[in-house]
Amino acid sequence: MADYAKDVLVDTQWVENHLGDDSIRIVEVDENPALYAEAHIPGAIGFDWKRDLQDRVKRDFLGPDEFGDLFGSRGISKDHTIVLYGDRNNWFAAYTYWYLRYYGHDKVKLMNGPREKWISEGRPTTSEVPSYEAQEFVAREGDPAIRARRDEVLAALDTSTRLVDVRSPQEYSGELIAMAGYEQEGAQRGGHIPGAASVPWAQAVREDGTFKSADELRELYGSKGVIDGDPIIAYCRIGERSAHTWFVLHELLGHGDVKNYDGSWTEWGNMVDVPIEKDV
Repeated sequence: MADYAKDVLVDTQWVENHLGDDSIRIVEVDENPALYAEAHIPGAIGFDWKRDLQDRVKRDFLGPDEFGDLFGSRGISKDHTIVLYGDRNNWFAAYTYWYLRYYGHDKVKLMNGPREKWISEGRPTTSEVPSYEAQEFVAREGDPAIRARRDEVLAALDTSTRLVDVRSPQEYSGELIAMAGYEQEGAQRGGHIPGAASVPWAQAVREDGTFKSADELRELYGSKGVIDGDPIIAYCRIGERSAHTWFVLHELLGHGDVKNYDGSWTEWGNMVDVPIEKDV
């Protein structure tokens, strides 16, 4: 994996070799949280992306203190290397990676391939939930360099900022407001943010969910003008697919000024007096 800009991926064999390593905490985050109870990597901690990682009242992150308390209560300290994986080719695993980086935890890696790859390879699984002693996990203040807010996106229109819409072509064109089988947090309008390039997130991975090579990724995003310059803002529907694309652009390809707009189309498509496009 040396062709990527950063050493942020581990393969399934590496994970299996480190199952007994107490300096590592393996974390599973799925779109469908019920999958964790069925089977998971031995020792893996399961997080429910909606129940655990979101504020219960407002549609936003947990604050840094709450975030730190959550991870610490599950036995994760600031000294642990966190290895993330999940279903849907690591949508919410990548989202949690971005979330951890937002709060200043740099010792984090993504398994190159989702839970389906681990299971298909016949690697060990369990339904037993691990119990770790509580630790101290200190989250720093959020890093605005990797998270875009709606006002910043609005101000970026008609500038040199590259916007990339990573949803399906049907969502991008406005043909569908939401895709069947996806977690729904609906918008009133269909379409895309003006000027955004369409590069569906799944084009960055192979059939088994592992990432394409750096050269293939550069060709993919370069052909759409996304990596002609910085800054870049990625968005999707609620920020999980675009966190996957942020991971590709920022971590694998090394582009420095890349942000995830996690308000995404659920916010933009519901706001009053903001422009949209439907043309492809």
